[in-house]
Amino acid sequence: MRALRLTILVLLALIVVVVGIGAFLPKDFVVERSIEINASPEVVFDQVNTLKKWDAWSPWIARDPSIQNSFAGPEAGVGAKVRWTSEESGDGTQTITLSERPTRIEMALDFGDRGQPNAYWTFEPTGDDTKVTWGLSGTASGALGGYFAKMMDGWVGADYEDGLARLKKIVEGLPTEE
Repeated sequence: MRALRLTILVLLALIVVVVGIGAFLPKDFVVERSIEINASPEVVFDQVNTLKKWDAWSPWIARDPSIQNSFAGPEAGVGAKVRWTSEESGDGTQTITLSERPTRIEMALDFGDRGQPNAYWTFEPTGDDTKVTWGLSGTASGALGGYFAKMMDGWVGADYEDGLARLKKIVEGLPTEE
């Protein structure tokens, strides 16, 4: 009986320590990945600014072909919106909130109870190439939010790298204007 009581007290102490530390960890996060693409900023920008074009290079659609997208608003730019549903990947929306051709795009994401982070894209000319940066920022919520914020880079970073590599392949395979 004494061993059981001691085990319970140790477990409770561990829970208090884990939650206590989590409460003081920063809950803000930023995930960012970049790639060089051999194309003008305008060409790359147009691939990202038109949400229907994401089907060709999205890392999530490549991994989960059951994702169903529906689009609303304008074809591209501010107000363009995609809503997705998937048993495996969950449901959510992404809406373009800022579109400054050819330098920056900002998006509001809504994953319901899983959060509402913001995504952003920048397009910087580097000689004949464009440095494309895809970022995600937000604040994790809840008592364990600090831990989740620390893990975001590991959860999202590989997907962003995969998506950027797919985007590079698509853009560099487009016919060039002479």
